Amino acid sequence: MATGCYDCFFLLDSNKYNRDPGSVAAWIQKAIEDQGGEVLVNRVWEERRLAYEINGHQKGTYWISFFRMDTSKLKDFQRACQLNETIMRFLVTKVDPRLIDTLVDHALGRVTAPEGDAEAGEVAVAVGAGDEEEEE
Repeated sequence: MATGCYDCFFLLDSNKYNRDPGSVAAWIQKAIEDQGGEVLVNRVWEERRLAYEINGHQKGTYWISFFRMDTSKLKDFQRACQLNETIMRFLVTKVDPRLIDTLVDHALGRVTAPEGDAEAGEVAVAVGAGDEEEEE
């Protein structure tokens, strides 16, 4: 079967999440693994005020997960998310496999500047310096 790389953004009920954050995290991980998926990143993103009320809630906790899963099992995973009362909204998107390592590193906070950036900065400074001299 074809395996795809996915990210899923969850909007969680802040009250239920704050009462027991460990069980929410465990449920998301288990829901992915129950469908034969492999969790790459599973973490809270932030809690913030919503732009509009959802089921009477004014705040929500955002959660992000990156995972690999058989594409035929994705509908079962989405159905499990729809049935969970803690999840107010969710969005699953397919990620290009060439980008998954970079996105996972970023989600884990392991982002470093590429080696070429320092050289690009030096070139920009050199070009800027030359431009100023010509104007005089």
